[in-house]
Amino acid sequence: MQPLYVVLAILFLLLISAVKVLREYERGVVFRLGRLVGARGPGIFLLIPIVDRMVKVSLRTVAMDVPPQDVITKDNVSVKVNAVLYFRVMDPAKAVVEVEDYLYATSQLAQTTLRSVLGQVELDELLSAREKINQNLQEIIDHHTDPWGVKVSLVEIKHVDLPQEMQRAMARQAEAERERRAKVIHAEGEFQASQRLADAAEIIAKHPIALQLRYLQTLLEIGTENNTTTIFPIPIELIQPLLAKGNQTLRAAASE
Repeated sequence: MQPLYVVLAILFLLLISAVKVLREYERGVVFRLGRLVGARGPGIFLLIPIVDRMVKVSLRTVAMDVPPQDVITKDNVSVKVNAVLYFRVMDPAKAVVEVEDYLYATSQLAQTTLRSVLGQVELDELLSAREKINQNLQEIIDHHTDPWGVKVSLVEIKHVDLPQEMQRAMARQAEAERERRAKVIHAEGEFQASQRLADAAEIIAKHPIALQLRYLQTLLEIGTENNTTTIFPIPIELIQPLLAKGNQTLRAAASE
């Protein structure tokens, strides 16, 4: 009886080892005597003990941090750039058979591609056209990982570390640009104000009564602000004869 119990125990352990359960986001790549059988899962399935071997692969999206890379841009500026890479396994069999370690391989490919692509752009484009560069990186990395059954969905440049000298130069450039725009805006304001004054002068020249209305408006404003001040406007027409007579006297004195 003793050997029978041992045999039953061994059969029970083999049966337990043959039963596999995988989660919804997992797949099992099965090899039978070294040959690829296919991917199994999710759920419960059986493996032939001793004959079958399984490699578990996750199908969830992986967010991989690309370490900071020393990059020399097209205009010879040395910067440090890091990024984040989002990808997932689409074909578990290829991810196991076609590459030794798809996580490590994808990480190294992302680092080399980041240095290669950013070395072909200038610093201004790197800072301003971030979305275009991200799209270019995603297409290149996805093209190279496709034979591995890996789909790269997104690449984002996270941070660009500039040298201190370049930061100071860019700060001076931004300050000069703001001063230029301020001067241009001020000059445009002066120009528009001069145009409005010229239009007002033409209207007053055509309608002299407008000047009298302006006098009355000024009196109203002064009376509201300074109640102790009294102003009597004198029409210019009354002063013009006196000025003309004074000019004649001066000319006569000069002729003598």
